[in-house]
Amino acid sequence: MKKYMKILFLFSGAVMFLTSCNKEETLQEYYIKNQENDNFISIDIPRSIITLKDDVPQESKEAFNSIKKLNILAYKETNENKADYKKEKSKLEKILKSKKYDELIRMKHKGANIRVKYIGDDNGIDEMVVYAVDKKRGFAVARVIGEDMKPEKIIKMMKNIDKIDEGGVFSSQIEGIIKGME
Repeated sequence: MKKYMKILFLFSGAVMFLTSCNKEETLQEYYIKNQENDNFISIDIPRSIITLKDDVPQESKEAFNSIKKLNILAYKETNENKADYKKEKSKLEKILKSKKYDELIRMKHKGANIRVKYIGDDNGIDEMVVYAVDKKRGFAVARVIGEDMKPEKIIKMMKNIDKIDEGGVFSSQIEGIIKGME
């Protein structure tokens, strides 16, 4: 009996060791690790600082209310950081290839390749990730964290983005990121 217990203990220890060594970095870990890195532009935006205009459609209000916060991490490629840029871009793309992310949409917009991925199910999304790469500006990843977000409502809300936070704090922060990437 002691022999079996010893074998079971050793086997359990080996399994725990092997699984802990094979742990892949998560998007949140990547974000936290790089938010203080001088090569990155980082911003966390709680929903509470974004204001809705009065004439926002009800569906857009519902989508907006399902969002808790937005985390943005951007990296501008320069002549001085080309090697590091490629390394960071590769790390991020590896994280986003994880099976836990389902792809919602791929598109091109103003020279940028954009992928939208999510974590959730048919009943609602808890995290949406927007990843954009622009050959002239660099890359950015935005984590939209919420509760039971509905993709179709989020997309409709994005079409009404001009009615959300016009001239507000959120708008000025996004404009600052874009200017910093130019």
